[in-house]
Amino acid sequence: MDPTEQPSFWLRAYGPYVPAAHLQGETSVDVAIIGGGYTGLSTAYNLRSDSPALTVAVLEASVVGFGASGRNGGFNMTLFGLEPAVTKALFGQQRTVEAHRYMERAVDYVRDLVTRHNLQSDYEHPGFLRVATTPGFVRRIQHDLEILTQMGISGLEWWDAGRLQSAVRSPLALGAWWEPRCGLLNPAKQARELKRLAIEAGVDVFEHTPVLSIERGPRFTLRTPSGTLSAGHVVFATNAYSHLFPELRARETAAFTHMVVTEPLTPAQQEAVGWAGRQGIEDARNFVHYLRLTADQRIAIGGSDVSLTFGRGMQHDLNPRVFADLERDLVRLFPSLRGIRFADRWGGPVSVPVDMAPAIGFLGDRRAIYSLGCVGHGVSMAHLNGRTIADLILERQTDLTRVWFVGRRMIQWPPEPIRFAAAHAIRGYMRAEDWAYERKLPQAE
Repeated sequence: MDPTEQPSFWLRAYGPYVPAAHLQGETSVDVAIIGGGYTGLSTAYNLRSDSPALTVAVLEASVVGFGASGRNGGFNMTLFGLEPAVTKALFGQQRTVEAHRYMERAVDYVRDLVTRHNLQSDYEHPGFLRVATTPGFVRRIQHDLEILTQMGISGLEWWDAGRLQSAVRSPLALGAWWEPRCGLLNPAKQARELKRLAIEAGVDVFEHTPVLSIERGPRFTLRTPSGTLSAGHVVFATNAYSHLFPELRARETAAFTHMVVTEPLTPAQQEAVGWAGRQGIEDARNFVHYLRLTADQRIAIGGSDVSLTFGRGMQHDLNPRVFADLERDLVRLFPSLRGIRFADRWGGPVSVPVDMAPAIGFLGDRRAIYSLGCVGHGVSMAHLNGRTIADLILERQTDLTRVWFVGRRMIQWPPEPIRFAAAHAIRGYMRAEDWAYERKLPQAE
């Protein structure tokens, strides 16, 4: 396989992989799904499971899991958009509660799917710690916790520094929000297992099949390099790649987040950091650090900053400055790991609407559906969005199809170069706020 199709540690470590054939000639299906990630494969699987008479095809431009689904941190978690305070400020209390309930259901959906079908994706369910590393972040997390608990959200708990230090030995760990409803998985394995499920359900999966154009008439005509597909419905399960389609260009922009992963920890290193509970961890920055232990006892850490795109450019996987910052920040969080070796570095795109919240919507009429805007918290959401989109295509009125971000009005991104300037301005403000919170942190040696 082309090495460029293995753009993450998870994909490179996956082992031998045989892609499905690409689309050739002319064919016809009831539903064409663009994108072979979690959203597209979940949609396809649910459609065929619910309505076996439907013909469904997934068209993936590269290989299954090539995009965010094969490059993320593997957190099956309840965070929606950026954080509860932002969601409440922009959309109000009722919608914040509704979003959190949707995400709780999403986490449970992924866990149940893995269990029911014995998906081999190294799944574990150790819970989540949102860790405060400065006094200001203590106040931010406690404020978010208060917002959720006052709205009737249960299952969240504040851990003070003493309790947190007994779980994770870091001099920067001042307190945390603890949430047991969080799992961890291997992203690439999960994507490939979803492909297996979809194919077993009767879905046609085509890889190395980019969609070059879409013509709209009584049916949709999707043209690819070596074939044409006619479809009654089209699903744009394209998330961070959605702006590459003219119909979706103004609804989102892509930002690249970056990750590094260590060599496996020695027993002495494991003892020094604690972390026996293996919880998923994020901090409270705008550009969060997110970190977890892998199945083979490495630490994978991502975040710190993002790389922005201009126009259709999507070649921002590698950012040496951010990689260096992540390696520094891991040692600052765990000084006992000074000198640890890093085994891999990569990046991947996340989908960012202007208002930092996800959306499922329609293009022109209800025959064309899109899903985008997970803002870096999309593992659980993408899976359940597939269930939601299947309900929409099957014209079912369910609690999922009635959720407020289905069909919501979106603020449009301006055209380039104003779009690029606006994204930089937002990024600059968020970076400045992070600096203000962290300016008194000890500097790396």
